[in-house]
Amino acid sequence: MVSQPDLWPVIVTRAEPGASETMARLKAMGLQGISSPMLELARLDVALPDLSGIAHLVFTSANGVRFFAEASELRTAKAWCVGPSTAAAAREAGFADVHEGAGDAVDLAADILAALPEGTDGVLHVANEAAAGELVARLKAGGIPAGFLALYETRPADELSAEAEAALAAGPACVLIHSAKAAAAFAWAAGALDQTVLVAISEAAARPLQGREVGAVHIAEAPNEDALLAALAGATSGL
Repeated sequence: MVSQPDLWPVIVTRAEPGASETMARLKAMGLQGISSPMLELARLDVALPDLSGIAHLVFTSANGVRFFAEASELRTAKAWCVGPSTAAAAREAGFADVHEGAGDAVDLAADILAALPEGTDGVLHVANEAAAGELVARLKAGGIPAGFLALYETRPADELSAEAEAALAAGPACVLIHSAKAAAAFAWAAGALDQTVLVAISEAAARPLQGREVGAVHIAEAPNEDALLAALAGATSGL
């Protein structure tokens, strides 16, 4: 262990452009961030459907907002966003009517079902291809005939960045985990983690690392960036 927690490097595993945003926040916190995106985002070669009847767009990540904003000029629909970061991305993209959730995709589905009358048309979930299914299924089960549009995919990185690899080899480090897919890629690429403190955005995000011997695991109180960084602050204060 080291005597000053602020000297522990903090490895950021989320994809760009989110990784750079997290790095900036770590710098503002006085922490040493190391970028090692374990996922790469790529636009899918798909044509947009007719969006003329869409009145409600559902976003479960800021990346979904960004890819949609690049592909379509539609901004009059209400943007249903899973959390603060996604809502901020929607406002930045030009959406005026934004619902900011405070939980995960399950909570967002509950918010929508509570707000919209049964049978409401024109609801579309925009996300990456791996997200198809659960949220839309919940909406349909509640009487909302929602659709799904996959605009991008996530591809796992083959290795850690050289700086992250060196930090893990040198001694204690913290690792931020934003998603289960990033965690799985990190688990595959990383060596020994017994001196590593994992800070994950949710229990589900940390699950791919459950079989690894790690120094400690901290879970954010809510599945968003603010709560994740608060968990990191709590983890480092106790080192």
